Amino acid sequence: MRAEETHRLSAARPSPRRFPLERTHLLAALAFVAWLAFAIGLHPLTLPDEGRYAGVAWEMMRSGDWLVPMQNGLPFFHKPPLFYWLTALSMGVFGVNVAAARLAPLLLAILAMLGFWATTRRRCGAAIANATVLVLATMPFFFVAAHFANLDMPVAACITLTIVFAADAALALRDGAPWRRTLVLAWACAALGVLAKGLIGIVLPGLVLVLWLLARGQARTILRLVSPLGVAVFFVIAAPWFVLVQERYPGFLHFFFVYQHFERFTAGGFNNPQPWWFYPVVLFGLGLPWSLWLLRARLPARTTDSIDGRAWRTLMWIWLAVVVGFFSLPQSKPVGYVMPALFPLAFLIAEPALAAWRGQRTAMRRAVAASLGVAVAICLVGLGVAATRYDRDHTALAHALRDARAPGDPVVFVQEYFFDVPLHAQLRDPVPVIADWHAPDIFKRDNWRRELAEAAPFAPERAAVLLVDARQGFRLRCGKAPLWAVVKSSDVPIVAALPDALRVAATHHAELWRIAPHACTSAESAR
Repeated sequence: MRAEETHRLSAARPSPRRFPLERTHLLAALAFVAWLAFAIGLHPLTLPDEGRYAGVAWEMMRSGDWLVPMQNGLPFFHKPPLFYWLTALSMGVFGVNVAAARLAPLLLAILAMLGFWATTRRRCGAAIANATVLVLATMPFFFVAAHFANLDMPVAACITLTIVFAADAALALRDGAPWRRTLVLAWACAALGVLAKGLIGIVLPGLVLVLWLLARGQARTILRLVSPLGVAVFFVIAAPWFVLVQERYPGFLHFFFVYQHFERFTAGGFNNPQPWWFYPVVLFGLGLPWSLWLLRARLPARTTDSIDGRAWRTLMWIWLAVVVGFFSLPQSKPVGYVMPALFPLAFLIAEPALAAWRGQRTAMRRAVAASLGVAVAICLVGLGVAATRYDRDHTALAHALRDARAPGDPVVFVQEYFFDVPLHAQLRDPVPVIADWHAPDIFKRDNWRRELAEAAPFAPERAAVLLVDARQGFRLRCGKAPLWAVVKSSDVPIVAALPDALRVAATHHAELWRIAPHACTSAESAR
């Protein structure tokens, strides 16, 4: 390239110089952290998702088995362990409570925001980076997800960091600037993404980056990003857990990769089947009012911007399209799956909003201020509803069980697995579940019954004790200790018909009963 052309190109992009962490940046960062974190313990765990994943982390912490995630004493191989590791550590430090259960998604959301802000600032300038973070933090979808105890935010954060670090490395490679450390960091984030939710942690960022580099005519850079050191770091971080679990439970890899990945992606019968247009509607609706600004978003090929600005905007459009398109293919469309699209969406919204704020028209500045105010109000109203109107919470019932039950008293769940009860009651042992475990449709619905039944082949002896068929009745009441039964309100007659059964506590949808000890015959005990 000629010297004058090199000078022209370098002048057209922002300088990649290092920037100090000024006091204003620090204060702004603290404000964002406070905004996202202040409410993580103010509303109960949402069932089933938050109760399920926090409960698995609780079992990991109290059992001391940090290798195999367990749900009610049975191997839970639906998801990898990163969330459980982080949440178990959080509970170990801060206690078994709702805030500790939500700390990992919050911290990963903040880390992803920081990485996105830093790379966007380097490539597009401070103003758009700051505006993007402001939009992201006040977008209702992101605000809720940042303190929701499941795996969607952790994997979205890892995917985001993988993409922005790898893209930053690609642009640095183009400029002849240092790039290897950033690329290795991207590979490390991809490995954590795999440990957060599986192959999607590497497949989705790879698809975004390949399409972006092809669109920019940088096909050769694709091979440069497949760094031997980066690949080695990826396998060192991601592979050991899969190898060790396969050694303990043969058949795990087939269940995890073939069944949980490919069959779930291509088959029906899983959570939330929806039409192809579902995710665009979700992003628009849960992004309001900010999502209205997407109608004024800039196109990738805008020639008045810097080279890096055009490259970064192209990345955002491709990123958004790939995530929405990829997850729109299967029938199953849980809302949280599309969460990796929130980061590019925030950037594409922030550009026109920032331009309107900088413009001379007072009406447009007011529109930006109104969008911010309405977004904050929606977040706060949503919190208030979750804290006061959610009626599936079993915290009070679990505390009643914890206070009334003597150590060693048996507990049983009837016709339901109550995800949050073991956590809030801090039960030290798995709970037998009485249900119709021979029902022919048990694998046709994606629910708690299917999850426990799918785990049975990995631990058949434990499953025989914990998955109690309804035809065997309440054999656990045989003995000297009372039996404590947690039952759905609709199934209370099953328990109430037993001799000496006493209702102890009740919530909107569940009740706690104490069943007096019963001197069973040998035939009854053996059933």
